[in-house]
Amino acid sequence: MTDAPTPDTLRLPTQDGALEHYRHRTEPVARAAEGPRPASRVVYSAAHVVADPLADVGPDDRAAVDWESTLAFRRHLWAHGLGVAEAMDTAQRGMGLDWSGAAELIRRSAAEARAEGGLIACGVGTDQLTPAPGTTLKDVRAAYEEQLEVVESAGAQPILMASRALAAVASGPQEYAEVYDHLLRQSQEPVVLHWLGPMFDPALDGYWGDADLDTATETFLSVISDHSDKVDGIKISLLDAGREVALRRRLPDGVRCYTGDDFNYPELIAGDAHGFSHALLGIFDPLAPLAAEAVRKLDTGDTEGFRAVLDPTVPLSRHLFKAPTRYYKTGVVFLAWLAGHQDHFTMVGGLQSARSLPHLAHAYRLADELGLFPDPQLAASRMRQLLAVHGVTA
Repeated sequence: MTDAPTPDTLRLPTQDGALEHYRHRTEPVARAAEGPRPASRVVYSAAHVVADPLADVGPDDRAAVDWESTLAFRRHLWAHGLGVAEAMDTAQRGMGLDWSGAAELIRRSAAEARAEGGLIACGVGTDQLTPAPGTTLKDVRAAYEEQLEVVESAGAQPILMASRALAAVASGPQEYAEVYDHLLRQSQEPVVLHWLGPMFDPALDGYWGDADLDTATETFLSVISDHSDKVDGIKISLLDAGREVALRRRLPDGVRCYTGDDFNYPELIAGDAHGFSHALLGIFDPLAPLAAEAVRKLDTGDTEGFRAVLDPTVPLSRHLFKAPTRYYKTGVVFLAWLAGHQDHFTMVGGLQSARSLPHLAHAYRLADELGLFPDPQLAASRMRQLLAVHGVTA
């Protein structure tokens, strides 16, 4: 920070509405080169979609996707050795991207993964089904089955996502168990079970049939235990490190825990004497080069080096995922624009408006301080453009 303007400063709004000068980086930080898939952990980045900024669509229209830029970003993730978790909430499932768009995304990304030799898993949900009076568990199962068939036909690993429709229709834990038992019996290959907390989607409050998390956990574990041969792993997104560790220690042998905790991921991935978590994280979308560099240090047993790389990223992640957490996608796409992965800051459904200018300015500052941008001058130039649109000039 500096008190006077210079060519390398920006006037950034603060959280209290004031403006202050910030001196940004002028040279990129040297990063480890692209490399192979990490060996010690299975690491997925949930990936965002790039909107087509020239499409004449409104918030209620079907999403217009820039497929070339969207797939190019997935190639970026694979080049760093990360897997792609496709068509998850980071891709705005249920917040701008409908099932028809998600199905096309799955098919295109899975084909690209085959061509690139990349690891991919795809979200299976029920978002083509809008709960209404008369909606039944049979309807929910049919919606899941339709999406499961699309993912399996594409050659990708399924991630059974939490279902808004199931949360609306199920009367208790037994009905959750019945739906998941049905799906797991017919899945061709082991799946990842996803427990997404209400901080990410308020419609999922009380998932697994009870608002009490201890009771819900028992239902969840019972489903896993009954079908451990069909469960590759579980993805936990509750933002509660202690609960994840306790659950991780109770998993059957061979069932992985993939952390989805965007607040506490370094300690959960590093693990303890009793085990560790793999990763399936939305924050690894903007952090891909750093995440890959850090996990490769774990490949050599260098836990201290892993923490030294990843711990400093936590303030940025906690800022992006602050309440209301479901709008973290805005910050993720904003950073992709600043980093040069796309030419614009436009999102499907107009979600670029979901975070304030002070919020975005602080995200820029934290990312710049981390040395996250491959071209700091480009990032600063684009930040100036956004500031100018909001009436803030040098």
